[in-house]
Formats: sequence, C-alpha cells, structure tokens
Amino acid sequence: MATKDRQASTLALAHALSAAERGLAVIPLSRTKLPALRSPHRPTHSSTPTPSPLPPPCHGECGRFGHGVYDASTDPRRIRELFAAAPWATGYGIACGVHPHHLIGVDLDTKSGTDSSAALRELALRHLFTIPETVVVLTPSGGRHLWLTGPPDVAVPNSASRLAPGIDIRGAGGYLVGPGSRTDHGAYTAAPGTSHLHPAPCPPALLRLLLPPPRTGPSRSPDGQGNGHGLVHFVLTAQEGQRNTRLFWAACRAYENGLGPELAEALREAAVRTGLTDREARSTIASAARMARSGG
Repeated sequence: MATKDRQASTLALAHALSAAERGLAVIPLSRTKLPALRSPHRPTHSSTPTPSPLPPPCHGECGRFGHGVYDASTDPRRIRELFAAAPWATGYGIACGVHPHHLIGVDLDTKSGTDSSAALRELALRHLFTIPETVVVLTPSGGRHLWLTGPPDVAVPNSASRLAPGIDIRGAGGYLVGPGSRTDHGAYTAAPGTSHLHPAPCPPALLRLLLPPPRTGPSRSPDGQGNGHGLVHFVLTAQEGQRNTRLFWAACRAYENGLGPELAEALREAAVRTGLTDREARSTIASAARMARSGG
C-alpha cells in the first residue's frame, strides 16, 4: 500500500508540474480531494479560561505552507517543495480565478440524481449562449468539469446548485481537481480529445449568470434614472472580496438598461469609496461596457 501511495504521489507531482507549464497554479491534494497540507494557524487547546483574540486571516503572508489554494504556484521549485512537505498527496488542485487563465470551473455533478448536463443545455437555450469547445475533465463519479476562462478584473464566486440543481461553480478562492489525480473513489481524467485544448472564454451571457444578483430591488428615482440609485447603492455596500464583482455586475446592468454613460462616473466613485483604486474601477466598468457592446 505504501508503495502504491508513493507511486500515486510521484504521478501527481508529474501531472502538477505539467499543468504548471501551461500556466495553471497548483497545490497538492490528499485522497479526500482536500488540500494535503494543514493550516499552520490551527487553534491550539489551552487551559487559559479566556481565549485570546483570533489573529487576522493569513493567506500565506507568514511564509509557511498550509493555506490551501493560496499556496498555489506555477513555480516548479515551489511545487516540488509543496509535494515534499506532503508525501501522502495523491492528487493536485488547480486554483481558479488567478492569472493568467482566471479559470472558472463548471462542475456538472451526478450524485444529486439530476441531469446537470441537460440543465446546462436548457440554460444555454434560454439565455442564448453556447458552451464552447474546451477542456473537460471526467470525475470518478461520472460527472464532468468544464474549464472556462473569465475576465481578469472579475471575481466569479464559488456556488453550489445556484445556477441549476447539480451545477457547481468553482471561481475565485476555489480549485478544481486536476486530471491525473487519484482519490478514494478513483481517478480524474481528461475527456478524450480535450486534453490538448486551451480553456475557452466563458460566454458573456453565462458569465452574467455566475455573478451574484443585487440584494436591493430596482427602484425608480426622481431624476428618471430608473434603478440607477439601486445599482450605486449595491456597489457602495460591497464588502472586501466583493468589490470588483459587484461593480462589474452593476455596470453590466447599467449598460444593458441604457444607463451606462450616465451612471459610469457614479459607479466609479462608489467603487473607489469601497476601497478599489481608480484604475481598477475604470477597468472593470470598461469591461462591462465591452461586454454590453458584444451583445453577450
């Protein structure tokens, strides 16, 4: 058994290094599909009656391994160090939402008993988009992972069955199990004829479905700008980690409703107030404008 595990770990490292050569940032995974390295910031038991305040979240700034997807790298030396620290790893995860591919994973599950592939086709027909030819990874349970790429200035959130039953999305802060990985339930493999492909761009209409809806309903403002005030408020109330996503969503809605030119400056100012730089805000709004012009 130990020999098999060593062989699986060696193969996982080889596949991970190959993925890194394609610009995909990777981390080692255990047989349970979880990151193989545990957090160095796990709480320790203490006899002190009053617990000390929790430290601020660390995404690897401490320099140690064990930060999950934040450890992901394309550097061969760092990848070898990660796998050396986790010799029990039998697979690897590919970080989503990071440069240069800004990967978005569409996970078509089968365990829920629903036909997730049919649900995706129905969504495509209803919203007038087609799924492009792209990398497809087959899972041990019979599911499929579709690899798509997103704009660099848009953070697609992770979700489970929000798009449709059985369809999970892997976005910023998430990862996909890479082909060649072995788990307790079997191996992940590239679908025939897709391993040589590059991840295809996410159709704009699908991308809009993947972004979170506003929490505030549309309202008619006295100055006749329709739901403009609601969109600006939606951006203003963004928390850290939501700012780019909310700005992009609001700008898309503004341009779709013919309010883009009138609202662009107000949206930019709102985004800057939440902590985005002026350059980031302008770039995100410009991306929304381009998407609206494309008719996606």
